[in-house]
Amino acid sequence: MDAVLSLHQNWFYVAVGTTGLVGLWGLTLALMKRTPPRVFLWARGAAIGTMLLQVGFGVYLYSNGLRTDNAFHIFYGVVITVVLTLAYLYRSTMARKPALMYGTLLLFIMGLGFRAWTTVL
Repeated sequence: MDAVLSLHQNWFYVAVGTTGLVGLWGLTLALMKRTPPRVFLWARGAAIGTMLLQVGFGVYLYSNGLRTDNAFHIFYGVVITVVLTLAYLYRSTMARKPALMYGTLLLFIMGLGFRAWTTVL
């Protein structure tokens, strides 16, 4: 379980970094009014996947009895999951302006990740 805790603590940087970079890329594409290349679709999936893995590590730790003192940490993990679920449900609407919508979504998710991180400092 110590390995998963270490992974959860360190994977934060990967998850937040990935969502932030891909989010900025999406907003840059939107501001330049360019159609996102196919690689943006892959990068978007990777960014979402890294954050879902981070939440999954947290769920595993919580279910095995390792709990943080601050319940807001768990709250932000739940909010990330709900936001990504809603994004999946509205993916056809978001497909109209994918760079803008997913760029904004990923930056919002990055912010939630930072908020979760600040609750355990």
